[in-house]
Amino acid sequence: MTPLYEDNHIIIVSKLSGEIVQGDKTGDVPLSDTVALYLKEKYAKPGNVFVGVPHRLDRPVSGVVVLAKTSKALSRLNEMFRTGGVDKRYLAIVKNRPKEPEGQLVNWLVRNEKQNRSFAYDHEVPNSKQAILNYKLVASSVNYHLLEVELMTGRHHQIRCQLAKMGCPIKGDLKYGAERSNPDGSISLHAYRVQFEHPVSHQMIDVKAPLPDDALWQSFRSQVDNL
Repeated sequence: MTPLYEDNHIIIVSKLSGEIVQGDKTGDVPLSDTVALYLKEKYAKPGNVFVGVPHRLDRPVSGVVVLAKTSKALSRLNEMFRTGGVDKRYLAIVKNRPKEPEGQLVNWLVRNEKQNRSFAYDHEVPNSKQAILNYKLVASSVNYHLLEVELMTGRHHQIRCQLAKMGCPIKGDLKYGAERSNPDGSISLHAYRVQFEHPVSHQMIDVKAPLPDDALWQSFRSQVDNL
């Protein structure tokens, strides 16, 4: 966990792949608790420290996480994330080059909670939710391609599922069709930027997370710096 931005109402951090944002059945220490401890020690606060979680990243995903330090900020951020008031940009490394260098994907996703995965359809089916994202090919290496993804909706495993449906599963994502896992258990999906109007001060917030410390990610650094 690396702090990227902080004020009286919010804190934005960069999470490592493998960290969980909120507690789950594994019992592992969640990012929210790590941030609460960081704030408690930084400001020598007695008692419990409030840290609210308005959005989440999947465990194997790295990058920007926005957290609330006050209940006022949390309620407003919850609404902003729910209604699309936060511009969320991701980077994905995929094995296959998309047929078109940029475009919009519109699918209907059905979540299977037992399998903890989603299935994408080209048309509406029972229990499905519409999922929309925009993608753009940013760079290519000999074996891999870097895509920038703009999320227009927030569905379970949306980017992973929709890119796989397009024929471009994310590197390391065995659940959605990758050939092999990444050595560190991550998938090559990185939440690299958030932009939004501050829920209390109303100033514009624009925060980027550094790329993962990995040779393949770092090989794309110059192209990412130009985004």
